[in-house]
Amino acid sequence: MKQKELEKLAQSLAKNIKTESDLSNFSSQLMKMTVEAALGAEMDDHLGYPKGQKSKNKNYRNGFTKKKIKSNVGEVEISTPRDRNGDFEPILVKKRQTRLTQFDEQILSLYAKGMSTRDIVATFEEMYDGAQISPMLVSKVTKRLLNNLNNGKPVS
Repeated sequence: MKQKELEKLAQSLAKNIKTESDLSNFSSQLMKMTVEAALGAEMDDHLGYPKGQKSKNKNYRNGFTKKKIKSNVGEVEISTPRDRNGDFEPILVKKRQTRLTQFDEQILSLYAKGMSTRDIVATFEEMYDGAQISPMLVSKVTKRLLNNLNNGKPVS
């Protein structure tokens, strides 16, 4: 998504924000959507196929677990996806983690500045002492969030 498209989207979203409370609520909702989109993309990567697609893989999605996390916008309740085998280990919000590491925001910020997915991966490896995220994961995180922001309309 280009800078002008992001600005247009921000202007559209900001029309309903009138008070600090509105801004706080919006920030919490955006954080929830971002984290859940990232976790969904991680699950897609873990299983090897996107949600809604049939697979011969014996492991599959198995609902969600509610979890409260603290972030820079306050406490947010998220739904963490589960897999049937129970071996899904999220990277962005690890099991038993109660504070965000801000990976998701940083991915989106770097992406919005025009960095390629591979550049974002390299940046994360430098910033977080060898943190391993794949270019495919970065791409899925950004596409899923943008799709959520566009109310389910495909991202071009």
